[in-house]
Amino acid sequence: MLSLMKIATGKVIGGKVVIDGAPLEEGVSVTVLARDVENGFTLSPEEEAELLLSIAEAERGETISVEEVLQKLARRNG
Repeated sequence: MLSLMKIATGKVIGGKVVIDGAPLEEGVSVTVLARDVENGFTLSPEEEAELLLSIAEAERGETISVEEVLQKLARRNG
């Protein structure tokens, strides 16, 4: 099954994530990535820059399909 992904940004207001722009469909599953000093993980400046670049690429629609990712992994693992 092909899963299409969408990147959205927002803020927590009143304990709920409020998405900027067009709302997501009711019932859609989401993953939230947030800065957390106490329980988060640490990225080097290079890793953070790479993550932000990747997020920007996804926001511009510069993505590849799941099938292509799986093909690349299969080639890499022989």
